[in-house]
Amino acid sequence: MKKLLVGLNQPQKEAVQAFEGPFLVSAGAGSGKTTALTRRIAYLIRERDISPHNILAVTFTNKAASEMRVRVGYLIDTQYSNPLIGTFHSVCVRILREDIHYLGYETNFTILDSHDQLVLVKKILKELGLPKQQFAPRSVLEGISRAKNSLLSPDLFSSQASSHYEEQLSHVYDIYQRTLRENHSLDFDDLIRLTITLFIEYKDVLIKYQEKFQYILVDEYQDTNHAQYTFIQQLTKKHHNLFVVGDDWQSIYKWRGADISNILNFEKDFPKAQTIKLEQNYRSTQNILDAAYTVIEHNSDRSDKKIWTDTGAGEQLVVFEAHDEREEAMYIVETVQKMMKNGYVGKDFVVLYRTNAQSRIVEEYFLKNGVSYRIVGGIKFYERKEVKDVMAYLKLIANHADAIALERAVASPRRGIGGKTFEQWFGGARAEEMNSIEFGVSDKLSQFVTAKSKQKAIHDFCNLIIGARKYADKHSLMDLIIYLYDKSGFKNSLLDGTTEGESRDENVQELLSVATKYDDIDNALNMFIEEVALASDTDKINQDTDMVHMMTLHSAKGLEFPVVFIIGLEEGLIPHNRAMVDNAEMEEERRLAYVGITRAKDKVFLLHARQRLIFGSLESNLPSRFFEDIPDNLIDKQSSSQPRRKRDSFFDKKPESVLQINDDVETFIDGDKVRHKDFGEGVVVGQDNIIIHVVFKDLGLKKLAKSIAPLEKI
Repeated sequence: MKKLLVGLNQPQKEAVQAFEGPFLVSAGAGSGKTTALTRRIAYLIRERDISPHNILAVTFTNKAASEMRVRVGYLIDTQYSNPLIGTFHSVCVRILREDIHYLGYETNFTILDSHDQLVLVKKILKELGLPKQQFAPRSVLEGISRAKNSLLSPDLFSSQASSHYEEQLSHVYDIYQRTLRENHSLDFDDLIRLTITLFIEYKDVLIKYQEKFQYILVDEYQDTNHAQYTFIQQLTKKHHNLFVVGDDWQSIYKWRGADISNILNFEKDFPKAQTIKLEQNYRSTQNILDAAYTVIEHNSDRSDKKIWTDTGAGEQLVVFEAHDEREEAMYIVETVQKMMKNGYVGKDFVVLYRTNAQSRIVEEYFLKNGVSYRIVGGIKFYERKEVKDVMAYLKLIANHADAIALERAVASPRRGIGGKTFEQWFGGARAEEMNSIEFGVSDKLSQFVTAKSKQKAIHDFCNLIIGARKYADKHSLMDLIIYLYDKSGFKNSLLDGTTEGESRDENVQELLSVATKYDDIDNALNMFIEEVALASDTDKINQDTDMVHMMTLHSAKGLEFPVVFIIGLEEGLIPHNRAMVDNAEMEEERRLAYVGITRAKDKVFLLHARQRLIFGSLESNLPSRFFEDIPDNLIDKQSSSQPRRKRDSFFDKKPESVLQINDDVETFIDGDKVRHKDFGEGVVVGQDNIIIHVVFKDLGLKKLAKSIAPLEKI
């Protein structure tokens, strides 16, 4: 018992020893929540004699789940097996592999990644003749995802459609879902949605898992969406032993469905719940914590806590006003080089930004000045074409009905099977109610595909897949990939004598390296496909790599660095334009800024520019309003040495920006709410002698000529 409590403060000890009933651990940034959670798992096993078989711990990333498994394994004796610790999606995959047959699916279903989902949506939109201007594929996919996370089936979504757009979206959703079912495939959102469907429609299945998982722990509870909340609620209805850890101040994923009310309403949703606050910070200095708090305290939708540390005040936060994005980047380079001379190394630094487009100029200056860096969130390894091509073969071997994988694999390399032939082949298989692989080697193929050369190409390809499945039964996963890579002709097509071909071959070889860890695992093929499908861009972050890290603010949550640079702290970027007319969005922007600041251990640099070339246009926006929240005693103010106009100065007191259109029109100041006869309601966010900048609720930022803008103050 002493081993589990050593080094913990009193609230952490209370969290570790929490036993039965619902508990909310409200954990401030850097307060040791993972330590409390993992030791609590070990406490249940070692001190309360709870079988690991009866414990479930869920989190959001594979990286976090892996770290938790390692920590728990260290804390419990070797005589105990590890409990199930995984992401929501990976846990649901396990349940569905065992019981999805109740819903009429095959247990060897494949999982579509985000790219394959987008390909399918584009195909459906094209078939329906819907214009891309009105039905952007990514927006349509996001709409389907929102419906699924709200647990709306296509029929239910259709019944609630209140506009022409939603009616068409429901039609796309219906075809999308029917296509997935025909292919025995699921997307990410289906993994949780269909698990809940199982629980609701088959009570015996629910009872089985309620008895299996009698103690449930949830990490990062503030990030749960409606579907994840319902999944947890269903599992805990019988025993009520729910232990959640989270921080509503760090809820920054509303855009992908996270519902902050899940953590704020925990005590209402789970009667008799007890709350334990972890407020002592073990990461940052007090100045950093105080600055972050002054930003977040303006939110009305938040819990009440005060984060503190006993490590001392530390240095002031530096606020640097650059002339433009180039000077901003140069300032980062010079600061990094100077601090490295004083003992810091590359991996101690991170550059955070709101949008990936901001990274380009910083990259350029790092390259020019020999600063090694690594970008998180670029093209992921598993999204590279050659890797996806190999994965398509593997998916098709696991699931002959996966038409999306079939279409990709049959074209890599090209076999003379064009779009028309493929449709004849696939259409014939559907008509005969066979999967495309079985149909491709049957006598019935000739009834739909008449050309002998095409028949042979299809026949040879299908025999390759059938032969590979038999090969997989007797060989390792790595051997299977080597076999496929060679026999399919894909290897020869890549190694075409070019440097690019060699690079692509190296990526396939790297895939082999990943596959080696499955050599001694049963059902290795499906396990490997699942790992790839559920991989995220933050899983491979290696902070031991001695390079400056660059990533978005959203990607940085859960990480920490000695030195943090946050760039682009301007109105329109941080906070984002859309937050100007939506208070809930503005509160999320404050949480995002809070997360960014609290990633730092020693030093924070907050940067903004008077003008910025971004998205193809030159912007001149005001410094972020969040600067006004931070007291002067916490800030070391620095600015560009380049000449600047008075109105550009953030540190000098600015006169109110006044706009007088003419003598008969009212005066506007920045921050005024206005109405435009065509664009609706908006907020004035900036202006110069000619142009007024207004963010409209439905249209975003518009630049209007002062002399003719039909605006009225609300």
